[in-house]
Amino acid sequence: MAAILSIVFVPRAQAAFMVTTTSQSSASAEANSLAAKLAELKSTDKSTLGFTERKHLRIEVRTIKQHLKDISGGVYISVGAIILIIVLLIILL
Repeated sequence: MAAILSIVFVPRAQAAFMVTTTSQSSASAEANSLAAKLAELKSTDKSTLGFTERKHLRIEVRTIKQHLKDISGGVYISVGAIILIIVLLIILL
């Protein structure tokens, strides 16, 4: 019975792993290209640019930074949530 279950569930687990690995690698490649673009924008000579060009450049840099934050994902826990978790653990244990 266990052999049948392992045959049934293992391929699906491997397929799920392959999908997440592919999406992570594409996200990583996109993040690298955005980081290169950001470095290029920061290295440009801004003294020769006009007001509207500098404004457009700032907006583009902000957009790239926000997109990099969105790609990175991550789980952020606030200080209040950590305190609440600690208090609940103390009460329950």
